[in-house]
Amino acid sequence: QVQLVQSGGGSVQAGGSLRLSCTAPGIVSTIDVMGWYRQGPGQQRELVATITHAGARANSIEYADSVKGRFTISRDNAKNTVFLQMNSLKPGDTAVYYCNAHWWMGATIWGQGTQVTVSS
Repeated sequence: QVQLVQSGGGSVQAGGSLRLSCTAPGIVSTIDVMGWYRQGPGQQRELVATITHAGARANSIEYADSVKGRFTISRDNAKNTVFLQMNSLKPGDTAVYYCNAHWWMGATIWGQGTQVTVSS
């Protein structure tokens, strides 16, 4: 079964930085959209950021309002890898972060999730 492999995350004090990485070993096709979602305690999973690859919206990026100006998403298309640089972290950013890969034809897969904890 094809999976995404995440790395990074951990614990940091407010104002600190963390970097998440996600790769797709075994996937040789182009991934149309890669992104990050998060799920805080007692909350629903929500979009953090996405970045496209193919077509007219190549490399278009979307951020949740709550992370704009603090988080940066980027990808290495050749390696089907996506990164999330998180700066100026806040306690409200505490969540399990999930990597996502999506194809326009409708297929989607998730990473295993990684905990990010920000203390005040």
